[in-house]
Amino acid sequence: ILTDPILLCGATLANYLSLPSVFFIRGFPCNLHYEAPQCPNPLSYIPRLFSFNSDHMTFFQRVENALIALMELIFCHHYFEDAVQLSSEVLQRDVSVMDLVDSASIWLMRLDFVFEYVRPVMPNMVFVGGINC
Repeated sequence: ILTDPILLCGATLANYLSLPSVFFIRGFPCNLHYEAPQCPNPLSYIPRLFSFNSDHMTFFQRVENALIALMELIFCHHYFEDAVQLSSEVLQRDVSVMDLVDSASIWLMRLDFVFEYVRPVMPNMVFVGGINC
């Protein structure tokens, strides 16, 4: 199933039908597009979205980066709450957002490496296009 995982409908359908899923995405809230494929994403080296930090951070900027990451977890819990509840009812088991998105076979990332900070990627992450993909 080729889907955009933001609404989690395609991920729920893929899990329900036991089909492989391919995610086509620009970015995922809370950096789940790097945590789900188990890609290293150290808070002390990679700035969070809207932190306005560079990859050369001072100690206090690193602390700010970690606090932003904690606030994102709270935001994401509320943002995906209804979708997770619906997925739990459909799949008849307790699921989390990570359970739904970590089963993706391939992540088609619409990122432009020129505008992103250097970070490691996993073999199932494929970069396609850029800003105007």
